[in-house]
Amino acid sequence: MPAAPHSAQTAGADEAELLALIKARSFRRGRFVLASGRESDIYINLKPTMMDPRGARLSALALLARLPKDVDYVGGLEMGAVPVIAALAALSDAAGAPVKSFFVRKSAKDHGTREVIEGLAPGETLEGRRVTVIDDVATSGGSLLKTIEAARAAGARVEHALVLIDRKEGAAEALAAEGVSLGSVFTRADFDEAS
Repeated sequence: MPAAPHSAQTAGADEAELLALIKARSFRRGRFVLASGRESDIYINLKPTMMDPRGARLSALALLARLPKDVDYVGGLEMGAVPVIAALAALSDAAGAPVKSFFVRKSAKDHGTREVIEGLAPGETLEGRRVTVIDDVATSGGSLLKTIEAARAAGARVEHALVLIDRKEGAAEALAAEGVSLGSVFTRADFDEAS
């Protein structure tokens, strides 16, 4: 069960710092084609933020503060979710309320165990476990839906998803159709005034 890592006042300051860091390291204006195939006038690549030491910590803390109390695991699709779920797992342990993590491969390995879900020890299973699916940015929700499908196929109970940024372009509706609620730290509106 995740613990509140720090006070609400500190959390607010941390999230303001995180937003500024994302705008400086990960936000661009222009014409871009997104992973969903849609065109956009903004591009948010959170890897430069999530791979920065301070950005990794602040991103993980923001998501950790929003996790449901009864979560057993967090998981996400490679590659976008991997940095933040690893940081989240480490910080949850440091807070004395460890949350395990896993990631879903976009396709099964063609060697070794041929697993689609990575991070589970031999004999460890998601069967009956409460999983919150995590990603960096949500647009149409495709990456989250792939993770939900893989986790549910492994027996997990998935009712919640979290992202650092919801672009508000259909992901929440797509997930709701699968019985999953979507929460976010920030939305597209937080970037509309950014230069």
